Amino acid sequence: MGKRKEESFSKPGFHKRPRQEYTDESNDELDEEECSQFQSNSNSSSQSTSGEVGIIESIQLKNFMCHSMLGPFQFGSNVNFVVGNNGSGKSAVLTALIVGLGGKATTTNRGSSLKVFVKDGENSADVSITLRNRGKDAFKPEVYGSSIIVTQHISMDGSRSYKLKSKTGTLISSKKEELTAILDHFNIQVDNPVSVLTQEMSKHFLQSKNEGDKYKFFMKATQLEQMKADYSYIMETKSRTHDQIEQGVGLLQDLRQHYFEKEEHYKSIAFVSEMQTNLEALKHKMAWAVVNETEKEMKPIKDSIDIEEGRTEKYDQKLNEWQVKVNEAEEKYKAIQDKLEKISEEAQALQPQCVSLKADVQAKRKAYNEAEAHYNRSRTELKRLEKDDEQLWKRIEELKNSADQVSESEKLETQKKIAQLKEQLKIVHDQEVMMVQDMDQFQQAVYKSKEEHARLKREELDVKQALDSKQRQLKELTDSKTNRLKRFGQHVPVLLEAIEDAYRKGHFKHKPIGPLGAFISLKDAELTLAVETCLKSLLQAFCCDNHHDERTLQTLMSKFYPSGYRPQIIVSRFRNEVYDVRPRAVHHPEFPSVLTALEIDNAVVANCLIDMRGIETILLIKSNPEARAVMQRKRPPKNCREAFTAEGDQVFERRYYSSDNTRPKFLSKDVEAEISHLQKEVENKMAQLSTSQHRLRSTENETRENEDYLNHRRRQQKELQMKIRRINIEIADLENVEEHQSVDISTLEDEAHENKHKMESVKRDMEQQRGKMEELKNILRVAEHKLEEIKEKLHQVEEIASPVKDELNQADLEVEKSKHHWQHYEEKQKEHLASIKKLKGELAAKEKELKEKIAQATQICPQRIEVNRTVKSLDTEMNRLRDKINLERDHHGNREEIIKCLTLRCKFYFDFLLCQRSYSGKMSFDHKNETLSITVQPGDINKAALNDMRSLSGGERSFSTVCFILSLWSIAESPFRCLDEFDVFMDMVNRRIAMDMMLKMADSQRHRQFILLTPQSMSSLPTSGLIRILRMQDPERGQTTLNFQRRHQEEEED
Repeated sequence: MGKRKEESFSKPGFHKRPRQEYTDESNDELDEEECSQFQSNSNSSSQSTSGEVGIIESIQLKNFMCHSMLGPFQFGSNVNFVVGNNGSGKSAVLTALIVGLGGKATTTNRGSSLKVFVKDGENSADVSITLRNRGKDAFKPEVYGSSIIVTQHISMDGSRSYKLKSKTGTLISSKKEELTAILDHFNIQVDNPVSVLTQEMSKHFLQSKNEGDKYKFFMKATQLEQMKADYSYIMETKSRTHDQIEQGVGLLQDLRQHYFEKEEHYKSIAFVSEMQTNLEALKHKMAWAVVNETEKEMKPIKDSIDIEEGRTEKYDQKLNEWQVKVNEAEEKYKAIQDKLEKISEEAQALQPQCVSLKADVQAKRKAYNEAEAHYNRSRTELKRLEKDDEQLWKRIEELKNSADQVSESEKLETQKKIAQLKEQLKIVHDQEVMMVQDMDQFQQAVYKSKEEHARLKREELDVKQALDSKQRQLKELTDSKTNRLKRFGQHVPVLLEAIEDAYRKGHFKHKPIGPLGAFISLKDAELTLAVETCLKSLLQAFCCDNHHDERTLQTLMSKFYPSGYRPQIIVSRFRNEVYDVRPRAVHHPEFPSVLTALEIDNAVVANCLIDMRGIETILLIKSNPEARAVMQRKRPPKNCREAFTAEGDQVFERRYYSSDNTRPKFLSKDVEAEISHLQKEVENKMAQLSTSQHRLRSTENETRENEDYLNHRRRQQKELQMKIRRINIEIADLENVEEHQSVDISTLEDEAHENKHKMESVKRDMEQQRGKMEELKNILRVAEHKLEEIKEKLHQVEEIASPVKDELNQADLEVEKSKHHWQHYEEKQKEHLASIKKLKGELAAKEKELKEKIAQATQICPQRIEVNRTVKSLDTEMNRLRDKINLERDHHGNREEIIKCLTLRCKFYFDFLLCQRSYSGKMSFDHKNETLSITVQPGDINKAALNDMRSLSGGERSFSTVCFILSLWSIAESPFRCLDEFDVFMDMVNRRIAMDMMLKMADSQRHRQFILLTPQSMSSLPTSGLIRILRMQDPERGQTTLNFQRRHQEEEED
C-alpha cells in the first residue's frame, strides 16, 4: 500500500518550491490563493470518479462476532444512516467492513486476532462486501463487470482466505495481491481513520488531551505517517543496496551497473544545490546580457533618427515650393473669378434692358401696323373716289356733247334712279369699309392666337420633357427598392458586374470604385439636397487607381452608355487612409462641413471627394438667412470657400445662386417618401400637361374660328366689291342711255366738285398717315436697332464669358492639382515627422528600459559582468537547469511541500466549518516536535481569548471534533467514509448543526459515500433520494436475520 500513498502525493496539483525547514507556528494565517488552489485541486481530483467506483453497494455477515446472520445491507451511493440501539449490530457492520477489505484485527480495536470475530460455537465466519465498479475509472471492467464481490472466510485458528468474484458471481481470483491492487486502484484505506473512524479510535485520538496524539491522528489521516515510513524504507533500501553493490563489485557486472545508476541518481540529488548555484550565476549573466542587447537595439534606432532628420529639410523645401504654387494658382483663380463676376454682372445688367426693349419694339411694331392698315384703307378710298371722279366728268362730257334732249320727266326719273343707286353705292361702300376694319381685327386676333399657340406649344414641350424626366426618376426609384444601385442609373448594376468579372480575369490592376454616391450616407437627412447640389455628377462618378484601369473602364462603359452620357472617371492613386485635412479644413461651432456631415465607407472615395470638390472647405447651413449672415455679412470662416443651404442654394462671399432642384435624387434614405413625392409631381405634371394641351386645343380652335371669320369677311368683301361694280355699271348705263334726257349737268358738276373735295381730304389724310408711318417706322427702326445692339452686347458678353469660364475651370484644375501635390508632400512630411517621433519614442522607451534593466541587473549583480553570450542561449541553459532541478524534485518528491499544502488546506476547512456556528478557532502544527494543538472559542469573541478544547463543554467539544473530522475528510481521498456514533455526546443544537454540516458536505461530494452509525432515530432528517436510513431492530434470541426497512416505508406503515 506504500505505492498507493506515494502516488496520492505526487498529483500534478502541487507546485514544487525550494526545500525549506519550517514550523506551522510561523505562518498561522492562511494564504487565500493557495487555499483556493488546493480546494480546486481537491475538487477536480475528487470529481474524477463521479461516484462510480469504490463505494460499498452491500455487506453481508455470517457467524460474525455475536451475530449468526446480518444483511445483506444495501447502501445508497451518498448518505447512509445505520440507526439502532446498542447491541443491534451497528459496530459489527463497521468492524466487518475493516476486516473484510483486508484490515488487521488490531485496527478494529476489538481484538488482536481474527479468530475473536468467529461466533462462539461456530467453526468459521464469512464477510461478503460488494464494491461498485463503473465508469471510466473501473478496475478491469471487462473481467469483473459493474461490481466486484469481495468474500472473506475466517477460520477458528485466525486464518483467512479471499475470493474475488465478478458481478455474476464468477470467481476471478483468490490472491491477496489482487485485492491490494483493487484497493490501490480505488484509493480505499480501511486502516485510515478518515475512511473508517471507530469509537475506540475516536476516543484514543480525538478526545485525547495529548497534542502529540492529535498530531499522530492528523499524520495517519493524511497518510503523511505512511509517507514518512515509506521514506525511511527507501533510505534503508538505498543503504542496503549500496552495501550489496560494494560486496558484489567484482562478481556481478549487472549489479555494478545498477550501483552506478543508483550512485549517479544519488549524486544528482546532491548536485541540486550545485545546479542552483550555477543557475544563480547564469541569472547574473542574463541580467547584464539583457542590458547589452538593449544597448545594441538602441544603436539602429539612433542611426535611423539621424537619417530621417537629415531628410526633413528636403520635405520642407518641397512643401514650400508647392505652397507657393498653390498661392499663385489661387491668386490666378481669384483674378479670373473676379473677371467672370464682372462679366456676369454686366450680362445681368443688360438683361432687363433687353426685356424692356423687346417689349418696346413689340409695342411700336403694333402701332406701325395699325397706321399702315389705316393708310391702306385711305388709299383704297382714294382710288374709289378717283374712279368716281373720272366717271362723273366723263358723264358730264357726254351730256354736254349730247345733241338730243330728253323730256324733263324722264330726265328726272333717270336722275332719281341714279341718285338711289349712288345712295346704295355709298351704303355698300360703308359696308366695305366696316368689313375691312373687321378683317384687320380678325387678322390681329389670328396673329395673337398664333403667337399664343407657339408659346403654349413650347410650354407643352417643356412639361412633356419634365414629365419624362420625373417618370424616369420614379422608375429608377422604384427599381432601387430592390437594388439601391439603380438610383445612380439603370445600367449601374450590370456595369458593376462587368467590372467585377473583368477584375477577376485580371484586366484591372486595382478594381475601380463607384459610383461614389453608393459609398456615402448622411448623418442629418435634412442636408441631403445640399450635399447632392454640392457634389452633383460626382455622385455617379467612378474612381480608378491608374490610367490603364481608366481606359479599361471606358471600354466597359461604352457597352452600356452612349457617347456623351457616360459617368465621369477620376484617376487618383488609391490610399487606404483618409487624408489628414485638419490644418486646411473649415471648423465652425454650429455648422458642419460636407466632410464631417458624411459617413463615407471607403477611404478612396473620401480622398477623391476631397481632391475633386474640396468637401472639407464647404459648410452646410440649413437656413438661407443664416448662410448669408455667415458668408456675406462678415468675412467667411477660415478655410471656407463656399456654403450650401438645405434648399440647395450656393452661397459665396459676394454671390448667391439659387438651386434648380427641389428634391434629392440619389442620397435620400426614405425611398417610399421620395416615390410618393415623385408620384405626386408626376400627377401634377400630367395635370399641367393636360391643361396645356386643353389650352392649346382651345387656342387652335380660336385661331381656326378667327381664320374662318377672316375668310368669310374676305368673301363678303369680294361680294361687296362685285356689288359696287354692278352698281357703278348700272349707274354708267343709266348715264349712258342714248335717249335724249334732260340731264342736270350742274348737279353732276356739283357732285364732281364734292367728290374732288373728298379726294383732297383723303389725300391730306394719307399724307398725314404716311408721315405718321414714316415716324413710327423710324421709331421702330431705332428701337429694333437698340434691341439688336443689346442682343449683340449680350452675345459679345457670352462670347467673352465662355473662354473665361474655360480659363476659370483650367485655373481651378491647376489649384486642385497644386493642392493635391501640396497635400501629398504634407502627408509625406507628417509621416516623416511621425516616423521620427515614433523612433524618438522608441529610443526614449529603450533608454527608460535600459535604465530599468541596469537597475534590475545591479540589484541582481552589483558589479557589471562582460557577457559574450546571447540572452537566448543563456535563457535556454537556465531553462535546462530549471527543468533538471524540477525533474529531480519531482522524482524524489518534496515532503515539506506536501506537508505544508495539506496543513494549509486542513486549517482552512477547519476555520470555515467553525464559522458555521460563529465559533472561532486555531490549529497549530509543530511538525518538528510532531504536535498539533487545537483551540476553540464558542461565539463571536476575539481570537486572543481562544481556549483549549479541554475547557469546552461536551457538546461544544463534540462539535469541534466533528469540524476537525470534516476538515480531514476535505483533504483526504477515499471513495467512502464511515463514522461510528459521531453525535453521542452532543446536545440537540450541536447535533442538528453537525448533521447539517455533514449533509451539506455529502451533498457537495455526491461522488463519495458516507456511512454514519448512530443510536438516534434520525426522524428529523429531510426526505431526499440521496439519503438512505437503515433502521436496525433490537436482536432477539434465536434470531438469525435482522429485518430493516427504509424510513419512508416505516412511516407509511405507521
